[in-house]
Amino acid sequence: MKTVKLIECPRDALQSFQPLISTNKKIKYYQALLKVGFDTLDCGSFTSPNMIPQMTDTADVITNLDCSNSNTKLLTIVANLRGAQTAVKFKKIKYLGYPLSISEYFQVRNTGRTIKESVTNLKEIIKLTCENEKEVIIYLSMGFGNPYRDPWSSSMILEWVDMLASMGIKIISLSDTLGTAKIQDITYLFDTLITKHPGLEFGAHFYTHPKNWYDKVNAAFNAGCKRFEGTIKGMGSCPMAQNKLTGNVPTEKLISYFTSLKKLPKSTDVLAFESAYNYSQKLFN
Repeated sequence: MKTVKLIECPRDALQSFQPLISTNKKIKYYQALLKVGFDTLDCGSFTSPNMIPQMTDTADVITNLDCSNSNTKLLTIVANLRGAQTAVKFKKIKYLGYPLSISEYFQVRNTGRTIKESVTNLKEIIKLTCENEKEVIIYLSMGFGNPYRDPWSSSMILEWVDMLASMGIKIISLSDTLGTAKIQDITYLFDTLITKHPGLEFGAHFYTHPKNWYDKVNAAFNAGCKRFEGTIKGMGSCPMAQNKLTGNVPTEKLISYFTSLKKLPKSTDVLAFESAYNYSQKLFN
């Protein structure tokens, strides 16, 4: 049976946080996170500084990170070819995360491109990553429902995954973008997709109200999902979310959950996590 992978997403926690945090403080925080033993660290984005000012220093942060004593892989988000061209120059970066939504409204609002334009963009990015020994991870937003008026159904998700698989994508993270996922949809989608595409890796990126994280994580895990993303203290959320209590799944809850099941990845250093957690208390004061 495949082992559980934990992905920490400080980029998600930081991107909408105010005031701006210094580059040195980000580096110190990321160094602490690299000691924990996460599978992957979502550590920045190469997008317009006007849209996400907090991520303007991503290049400086990555340049100055010491990854020599860590097996954690680095991931950065890109929303266009120009961002991807910058990201592939960094040997430390393994994954380029690409946001793709089945909602036309949300895709335009999030990336400034239609779905058709985004798919064309994605094909170019896939080619670029293959040439530079990187890999694209798709963040399929509106993965469990769409609060807007665009059509949504579980069958649409299955069709999208079929298309992405045909393009060579190996890792797809289903995103509960506004925290509205229903347990039955989580169970059905992960169970169906994992059975249909045994060669792909499916992740769960849940936004959730604090009282709902367990049910969502438990449903995904029991349906076969082994890749889970979170942030310390559940920091960060979709800017379009209406409920201020909707945030990421707290990483400390994921660690507690998998510890109770005796499924916590062996690479996880709990004491190092405690140290990173304590530093985050100061960073996000």
